[in-house]
This record gives sequence, structure tokens and C-alpha cells, in this order.
Amino acid sequence: MFAAERRQLILEMVRANGAVSLRELARVVQTSEVTVRRDVRALEAEGLLDRRHGGAVLPGGFTRESGFPQKSHLATAEKTAIADLAAGFVEEGEAIVVGAGTTTQELARRLARVPGLTVVTNSLLVAQALAHANRVEVVMTGGTLRGSNYALVGSGAEQSLQGLRVSRAFLSGSGLTAERGLSTSNMLSASVDRALVQAAGEVVVLADHTKLGSDTMFQTVPTDVITRLVTDEPPAHDDRAATELQALADQGVQIAVASNALPGQGPAQPGLEAAPPERRGPRRDVPLPGQRRSHPGAAPGAPQLRSAGGLGDGRVADLAPRRR
Repeated sequence: MFAAERRQLILEMVRANGAVSLRELARVVQTSEVTVRRDVRALEAEGLLDRRHGGAVLPGGFTRESGFPQKSHLATAEKTAIADLAAGFVEEGEAIVVGAGTTTQELARRLARVPGLTVVTNSLLVAQALAHANRVEVVMTGGTLRGSNYALVGSGAEQSLQGLRVSRAFLSGSGLTAERGLSTSNMLSASVDRALVQAAGEVVVLADHTKLGSDTMFQTVPTDVITRLVTDEPPAHDDRAATELQALADQGVQIAVASNALPGQGPAQPGLEAAPPERRGPRRDVPLPGQRRSHPGAAPGAPQLRSAGGLGDGRVADLAPRRR
């Protein structure tokens, strides 16, 4: 076991139990207490845990990571709307990478209808969703299975991505801020996500409004590397999410907002325009990183929203950056 994998396992044990003895850590990672003590000292220096006599404990401020059963029941309507919209950015015959997550799993279910598609993924859930799609080729990475999110991680997964080049990467995560970009609470997952980003010409982040403004331990995608964010419409009272969306737009990230409102309902927030039914359909205007598009005509101090077509019944709008 590599040192990084061993230390990640130590972190996961401490997060799951709150406190773990050095003896128990050594038994699980199958190494000596001397090596484990060195690992714990290194993790403490990074602020990831606290040492105690004979063991390690969870530091204040960090919460346990939710497993797949818990995540799969959170923001289900929002994830469906996001997946519907994100699928419209995929071309026939394209080669893409899709990372692990419950939102990307929803996206994969919709990609099964795209002919000639090649999907590279480290997620068993994404692969399962595409397993019976006759016109979609699925390429799995190598790696070690991480049971909490059914993803392949570790050096094997990263090495299998070397030399790969695809048009787009679709990724999710635990948190998204304009200051730090996309982040996750798992070190091995973050490392694989960074390898997926390196293989792609464009990066599309899928994140529901509950993740906006949240920051977790390990950065996966810096803000200046994110081409587009596909998210849902924040509730009218959620000032944090709305502020974070505008900050991301100001940094050049294209924002596609899908509504999960029922057909016939008005926008949940003033300024969001409903997409006319006749214009519903995929948008294809994602620029490459470094080619950020400006949106002229925005009123100073206020976001400019323009109608855009989406899939399904969702309403969509693009958020343009403010003029400086």
C-alpha cells in the first residue's frame, strides 16, 4: 500500500469512528505502529486530524463524509434537472469522461441515448447505467474500489488515464466556491478527479445549489479551469448560493441554471426567464478553457440572464459576468 493510500485509509477510519488507537490503525493498514505514528504525525501537520496519546482523533470543524445511500436521497429533483440539462451538451460520436457521484450517475442514464458515444469513467454506478446502451462504449479505469461511492481510486486509476485525451469531463464534488473551485472530502477521489481533468479539453461541473459556497478539504478543479457549471435554481431565500453563482460568473465560469419546477410554474426567483417550449433542445456553445465569452449588455451591478434551451421540462438561463 502506498503512503498516500495508507494515510487516506487512516483518515477514513478516524472520520468513521471519531477516535482510533494506533494499534487498531496498524492492524487495519497492515503495517507497524511506528509507521502509523509517522503517518498520523504527517496528517496532523496538514491539519487533517489531531494526535492523542496512543491514537488519533477527528479535529473540530470536519464532518464525516456521507455514503452513497445517504447521498442518493439528497436533492433528487435538483439532480434530475441538472442531468437533463447537462446531457444536452454532449454530441453524438463524442468521447468524454464522467466522474463518480450521484449526479453524474443521473447524467449517465441520459447518455445511454446518445449514439456513438465513448464514456471513460472510474465509477461503477456510471458504468452500470450505461451497461445496456448498445451504441455507447464504456471504458473503465483501473484502480482500487472505494466502497462508499463505488468508485475506482488510487494509483491504478490515475495511471490508466495517462495519455488519454477527450473533449469534455463531467465532474461532481462535495463543495464549490468561486475562491477555491470544486473540492471533495476524500484525498484519493480528489487525485483521480484531477487526472480526469487533465485528460479533457473542457470541464463541466455538475453541482446542485446545496454545494454552492461549501468548501471541503481537497481541491479537485480550480475555478479558472472550470468551463461551465450546471446547477439548479437556488431557493429565493438562499443568498449564499446566489452570491456564489455571481462570483463564479464574474470569474468567467459559464453558468447554466436548470429549474426543477413543474410545467406552468413561474420562476422561483425574479429575473430567471422560462425557456420557450419551441426552443427546448441542447445548447452547443461551450468554449474551451482560456476562451471565456463575455456577455455584452449586462447592467452594471446586476447579472444578465438570457433564455436558453434545455432538455425535459426544466427552465434554463445563462448567468453572465458583471462588467467591471
